[in-house]
Amino acid sequence: MQIYGFIYKIDSFCNYSNSWIILQDSYTDEKYGYFADKRPIEVLIKNSIINVDKPPGPTSHEVAFWIKQMFKVSKAGHGGTLEL
Repeated sequence: MQIYGFIYKIDSFCNYSNSWIILQDSYTDEKYGYFADKRPIEVLIKNSIINVDKPPGPTSHEVAFWIKQMFKVSKAGHGGTLEL
């Protein structure tokens, strides 16, 4: 039985120790999508949330616009104000 290492990577990152009981390995065909740890960077950028520590000065709207240009995506926005 091949163990899906992504779960153990998360456990390790969170400093969590647990012995997982795997009853059955899952099977999927890659024509239905990607495993979370094998997604190409283009897919991650188009379907992700990016946390930005915005410096004082540019507006939130400007930062969202720059992100759209940098990552060549048609949609980018911000939730709430980015100002303190």
